[in-house]
Amino acid sequence: MKGYSPSISNLIQAFARFPGIGPRTAERMVFYLLKCETVEARRMSELILRVKENTFFCERCFNLSEGRTCHICSDASRSRRQILVVEDPKDVASFEKAGVYKGLYHVLLGHLSPHDGVGPEDIRIHELVERVDRDRIEELILATSARSEGEATSQYIAELMSGRPVRVTRIARGIPVGHPLEFADQATLARAFEGRQKLSSK
Repeated sequence: MKGYSPSISNLIQAFARFPGIGPRTAERMVFYLLKCETVEARRMSELILRVKENTFFCERCFNLSEGRTCHICSDASRSRRQILVVEDPKDVASFEKAGVYKGLYHVLLGHLSPHDGVGPEDIRIHELVERVDRDRIEELILATSARSEGEATSQYIAELMSGRPVRVTRIARGIPVGHPLEFADQATLARAFEGRQKLSSK
């Protein structure tokens, strides 16, 4: 980047790779680091490395975790008969902040997208079916995005559950079409959850 030393230019370019961060914001971030105490900059770098090295996918629900199972799956107070299905770990955080759900989750780590070559074998649908059969799940709540890919994913899962003794519901339309869950406010998310609609029944 013109006008800066190679080290500063390289760091600005690195920050600019973050989603939603442009060159100007990246520039401000670098200057913040230059102004802060060395101990603070070192602490930030250590936190980044710690998150990168110690964050895994939960072996049960595929949420982000620092151990084999995440803090939600390990919480004995959560309902073991409900699973809320989402596309991304960020969606788990959104529902937890809303405080409307006390069951377990299943993170698909994506959605069906034939155009992009993403089929059922590329996301965690097989593992979801195994959990429903093994753990005697009573309700499966589908909270994939309102985009066409999310709708197709929910429909595919609902069809897989046909004939199984599980109630399948879909969160209501409080979430605008094409609007990612992570950007929904907590009140809207709560209304969508509470107004979920039945797709199939036991």
